Amino acid sequence: MPDMEPLRPGDPPRLGDYELKGRLGEGGQGVVYLGESGKGERAAIKLLHVRFTGMAHARSRFARELAAARRVEAFCTARVLDADLDGETPYIASELIDGPSLRQVVGRDGPLTGEALEKLAVGTITALAAIHHAGIAHRDFKPDNVLLAPDGPRVVDFGIAKIIDESGTITTRAVGTPAYMAPEQIAGEEVGCPADVFAWGSTMVFTATGQAPFAKETIVATLNRVVNHEPDLDALPEDLRPVVAACLRKDQARRPTADEVLRRLLGHPAQDAEVSDEVLAEGAQMATIDLTQADRPGPAAGRRWPVLVSGVAVVGLAAAVAFVRLGPTFGDGVTATPTPTPVASPTPTPTASTGSKLLDRIRDTGKLRVGYRTGLPGIALGSRGGPLEGFEIDVAARIAEELEVPRKGLKFVPVGYTERVSALEHGRVDLIISTFTMTPERAKQVSFAGPYYLAHRDILVRASSKITKVEHLRGKAVCVPESSTAAGILKDEVAFEAVEAADMSQCADKVLDGSADALVGDDLVIAGFGARKSNLKIVGAKLTDDPYGVAFRKGDRVACEKLNEIITAMYRDGTIEDRLERHFATVDFRYETEQPKPTACR
Repeated sequence: MPDMEPLRPGDPPRLGDYELKGRLGEGGQGVVYLGESGKGERAAIKLLHVRFTGMAHARSRFARELAAARRVEAFCTARVLDADLDGETPYIASELIDGPSLRQVVGRDGPLTGEALEKLAVGTITALAAIHHAGIAHRDFKPDNVLLAPDGPRVVDFGIAKIIDESGTITTRAVGTPAYMAPEQIAGEEVGCPADVFAWGSTMVFTATGQAPFAKETIVATLNRVVNHEPDLDALPEDLRPVVAACLRKDQARRPTADEVLRRLLGHPAQDAEVSDEVLAEGAQMATIDLTQADRPGPAAGRRWPVLVSGVAVVGLAAAVAFVRLGPTFGDGVTATPTPTPVASPTPTPTASTGSKLLDRIRDTGKLRVGYRTGLPGIALGSRGGPLEGFEIDVAARIAEELEVPRKGLKFVPVGYTERVSALEHGRVDLIISTFTMTPERAKQVSFAGPYYLAHRDILVRASSKITKVEHLRGKAVCVPESSTAAGILKDEVAFEAVEAADMSQCADKVLDGSADALVGDDLVIAGFGARKSNLKIVGAKLTDDPYGVAFRKGDRVACEKLNEIITAMYRDGTIEDRLERHFATVDFRYETEQPKPTACR
């Protein structure tokens, strides 16, 4: 139960379907209550100080902002549950999230480093991208408005600043927090999404150093530094520094968009188009972090971060941040008194080694981190906020089950095509299951178990096509996705007309509508894109043999043998065939059902 004060005289006993149980806090924007519905569901209810009585235009604007807020996906924010626009003072009911604020955590334990900093950066910029896609600018992004929930960071309080600013009821203060305001906010210019990107950059500096880049002793000095001084970014990690520097440009027209920052952090090529649902899902998935294992500097290293049950936050359009503050008040001035809960450290019971460092670690921690390639339908794909699905996700889940990893202990980490080896070497992941072909050259860098599937370079065509072999592509239009090398296998055999496209999905569309005759690629990959369409087939040319393996760090023979044992069991009990049927049944595809010869473990 969150810490709260009793209701005061004049407080409403009820708002909509929610009975008010007490006060969580009060700030310049409104009073926050803990509400409980008739079904026993709890929510944080914020009653705004903004009054819309007789202001039809303001009420209409509020309705539009609310509609936009409800379009924001909840994977890095939280749901708006209910709202009332008809009363004299509007209120918003939002989902409660347990977790301290970023400011609390950095103030208590010091700056974030390593993987924790990386995931925080990706999670928060993913949230801003989703908010911007809904047509909303946050306008008050700061460490107080980032909550570290057990399943990753959540950005809160988006949209409320605009309502208060435009309502005409609060005109004596700048909207925003000085140390995180953009120069255009201070100058009174038009404020929109670029200001959020500037604030994100400032927040990343705070996260990595414990200090806002422009903060000084007085508000005047702080505002002067925002407008006239360049930030000191030397303490930032080398890979994050240029991204943050671009976000902190004084000229808002020269800053990257949230989409561009997200692409940069995920290692995707720059594009002009809005990021896809798959890219947002990738960012959300990467941001899923177990805060109890985050990298911490100094004496806090290895220490469990207690999730404060009393630290709840209201998230959404007109949401308040009503969580435990450790120290002086921030932002809205909402305060509560924390009750520290010591976290006991159980004494470990010695357990005999399996002979494998990897298997020992998985057994002792109950956690398995699996690297996967994103954006591959039928293989590994997630919708906004939804679970990952696909053949390789199922293979990983079965491996985790056989290794007795609890469901909550299995984490999927997106890795780019060129990042797979480094992800293993630097410990970002334990295993890689990502259409990783077992070649002698790659076997010098990592160890492989498997193969879990024998793929082939093949050809995707329309079901009615008479193309049945490579020779039939002579003079035909072959779609070539950007950065793909698969069509190169045809160059020495037949002359064809190359039709360029941004990605595999566009190529599948072109094959379907007739603007291309064929798409060449790994059969499992192109079958996944074909399965999303209709009337497509895999020719069955089997131009190459490409055994997909489970990769891990070199030199662990015991882990290799165990993984081979699991893969063999999946073929014997029909799991592999069942999963292939599940994900590729809608495309004419004669997939492999016989187990490839397992690799020799060394």
